Parts: sequence; C-alpha cells; structure tokens
Amino acid sequence: MKNSRPESELVFPNLDNIFLAAERLRGIAAHTPLMQNLHLSEQYEANIYLKREDLQIVRSYKIRGAYNKMASLSAEALAKGVVCASAGNHAQGVAYACRKMGVKGAIFMPTTTPAQKIKQVGMFGKEWVDIQLVGDTYDDAYHAALQYQTTHDATFVHPFDDLQVMEGQGTVGLEIFKDADFKIDYLLMAIGGGGLASGVSVVFKQLSPKTKLIGVEPLGSPTMQRAIEEGQVLTLDHIDKFVDGAAVRRAGDITFEVCKQNLDRILLIPEGKVCSTILQLYNEEAIVAEPAGALSVAALDFIRDEIKGKNVVLLIGGGNNDITRTEEIKERSLLYEGLKHYFMVRFPQRSGAFREFLDVLGPDVDISRFEYVKKTNREQGPALVGIELKKREDFEPLLQRLDEGRITYEYLNNQPDLFQFMV
Repeated sequence: MKNSRPESELVFPNLDNIFLAAERLRGIAAHTPLMQNLHLSEQYEANIYLKREDLQIVRSYKIRGAYNKMASLSAEALAKGVVCASAGNHAQGVAYACRKMGVKGAIFMPTTTPAQKIKQVGMFGKEWVDIQLVGDTYDDAYHAALQYQTTHDATFVHPFDDLQVMEGQGTVGLEIFKDADFKIDYLLMAIGGGGLASGVSVVFKQLSPKTKLIGVEPLGSPTMQRAIEEGQVLTLDHIDKFVDGAAVRRAGDITFEVCKQNLDRILLIPEGKVCSTILQLYNEEAIVAEPAGALSVAALDFIRDEIKGKNVVLLIGGGNNDITRTEEIKERSLLYEGLKHYFMVRFPQRSGAFREFLDVLGPDVDISRFEYVKKTNREQGPALVGIELKKREDFEPLLQRLDEGRITYEYLNNQPDLFQFMV
C-alpha cells in the first residue's frame, strides 16, 4: 500500500460536499430506515436504534462511496473506465455503479474469494464489469489493479482512502441526523479502513458535536486502534480475517487523520462475540448481518453501564453473509461463550473404557465430535473429543469429574497452535 503522506498535504472530507453527494445519490442509494429495536432497548435499558444499511440494494453502504466517486469524474475519465480491488462489498458497490452509469469497470478479486461473492458482483455489474481473479490475497489483487490502472489509464476507485468515497459514505450520517427526532447520545459504527467512520464523523462533529462517536474494530484486526496509539499509519503483519468487511492490514492515510481527530474512542470486539451477535440478530430480529455489520451491536456489552437511559444509534453496515459460513459462526460463538470444549482423551484399549467416559461426562453433556483410531500393540488410544455444555458454569465441574474419574486428557482450547492444527 502507499506510504503515509504529511498531514499538511491531506484534504479532509467536507460537509458541503457530503450534502452534494446526497443529491448525487438520490434515486441510486436507498434512504435506509432508522429503527428503534425493542429487544435491545430492553436488554440494555437504553433507547437503541438501528440504521439499516443492510437493506441497500447491494446490501451494504458501499454503493454510496463508489457511486459518488464515479459521479464526480469527468466524462473523459469515465470513458477510460474504472478499476478496483475488493473481495466483498466494495466490489459490489462499484459493479452496481458501473451498471447504473454505463461505465466499464475492471474488478480484481483474490482467487480465494467465495463463489457467492463473485456471482453477486457479476449480477450487479452485468456486462459492464470484467471480474479478474488474481493471487491468493487482497494485496495480490490490489497490486494487480494498480498495474491495470497504469496500463489502461483507468481511474482507481479506492475502497476507503478517497475524499469522494468518504463523502459518499458520509451521507449515511446525514440520513441518521435528519431522521432522528431525538438527541443522539452515542453513535457506534464499524471501522475497517475508516471510510465510513470518517464520512459520518465529519457530519456529526459539525451538526451534532455532543454525540459520542465510537468506532468498533474486530479484536483480531485492530488496525485503526494501533495507528492512533502509535501516531502513524501502520501495516499489521497478521490479522484475523474473519470479520472480512472490517479486517484490513492498513488504514488509510486520510481516514487515519480524520478518525484520530473525530472519534471519541475505538472498541475492540472479540470475533466470537461478533458471531454470537450474528446469531442473536438472526434468531431474535430476523436480521441477516454480516460480521462487520454486527460489530456495532456486539459492542453494546462493553459499554452497558454508561449507555443506560441514553439514545444510542448503531450502524448495521451490511448483510452480505454467506450461508456456508453458518457452521463456522456457530462454532466461534460456542467457543467464545464457553459452551464448546475440545479434549485429546487417551482411552485404555480395553472393553468398557468408552462407557466409563460417558458416565463421567454425565447426562447433560453432548459429544459434538469424536475421532478415534484404534492403535495396535498399545495400551492407550488417543481420541479427539468435542463437547458442548448447556451453561458456561458447567465447565469446572466437568473437569473435576474427569480428574476424579482418572480420565487421561489434554485440554486443547487454550493451546492455539495445537487447537488450530487438530480442530
């Protein structure tokens, strides 16, 4: 990615331009509802409102920035086409904008991108987009897109570190401000590269300066948090990519400066908590939220005491969740909630050993996974055993029963390297 530029050379998003972006987006991006959520309001003893950007035509706010960027280009630039790199929502936003504006676009995606997302990009862009799968990572696709930009003299549509993109995303903030007939005490929004947080925060710093603006990042990808702590944009060596809409290795140069200046603080949320929230939103609210879309709701537990009696707006950024990820989401949720545990158990190779193990587990413990291969000429045979509990508090009594029953085992959850290899 590019090197940081001196702050003096940076131009920040402008409120007047955000109003102009709103005019450009009229009839293109939906004015999504701001809805009070009764369940969450009762659970947290606050007035909780959801800004439903998952209801956009491309199921995320990304259409706002992509279209505003392209609509700001000259006819000459549009004739040469646009290019972007993305493995998700930004690609869909650019594809839809290309189709609406009749502009040719090249969209570079990693070869590891799920087929569902590739299909969605093609569906939104139709014949106006050329999808090119390059490399195994986003960085591979990004560098290929930059090379295409040079050879074809196309305009690169950055997913976040671009003024017109940020100003397009800022229209979400305008809609929230216009629709709220109440004083907004807290506004929570996810941060990936920082485009959404930058645009929305510019709106609120000028129109509602007393609103506390909180950015939310996944714990495994604390990109903006680290940058602000260090006072400069950093490229993280390793990130957890699970919350794919908010997991980037490097924040933007402009977005970093805007977020550093405008946000009151950033919260880091464990990926497992995000998974529990995705399931909660689906089961209780019939809302299909992608991991990044659920981040703001997942953050409520971490500010529960301070928001009591307050008006809180949560931005649901997107709903592009792949159904094939459901089992992984459930697994991560159970692990985070302390309800699923993995053991390597060494069974005596004699008749009745497994029955004794079941008696030790008791009637309220479910075995969700069991892998065992009998070893010849050995006194013990190892088995990988996955166990689900009904309550977190049942774990310590389980360990006590295993010890009292003289079961030979090794607990895997707290051994990341071994856990990743075995499970």
